[in-house]
Amino acid sequence: QVQLVESGGGLVQAGGSLRLSCAGSGRTFTFIAMGWFRQAPGAERDFVAAIDWSGTTTSYAASVKGRFTISRDRAKNTVYLQMNSLKPEDTAVYYCAADFTRKYTSGSSDSAQYDYWGQGTQVTVSS
Repeated sequence: QVQLVESGGGLVQAGGSLRLSCAGSGRTFTFIAMGWFRQAPGAERDFVAAIDWSGTTTSYAASVKGRFTISRDRAKNTVYLQMNSLKPEDTAVYYCAADFTRKYTSGSSDSAQYDYWGQGTQVTVSS
């Protein structure tokens, strides 16, 4: 049974930084793409970043490009999201997701491409 567990969320002032982690278990994550999404209250779940199976190709939403960095440790089945220069509009529940349907892909911004999700971690940025 696949499990994704996010951690690292919290309350931070605008301009601050947080590092989210997503630890996977239950299956081999070596050959699959992973993504981060976020959902603010009353809003839809939005794409944040994705990383390919090898960890060499990444993609970002325009709103976070240059401030957030996605990375992975394949040996630890863990994906990270380093968030710098945080803004109040980054406040949301952040979810990691795994695409086990396709191997060796680059990662998608489409949430429908992911078949496993974590429970989410709250990030709150105060002004």
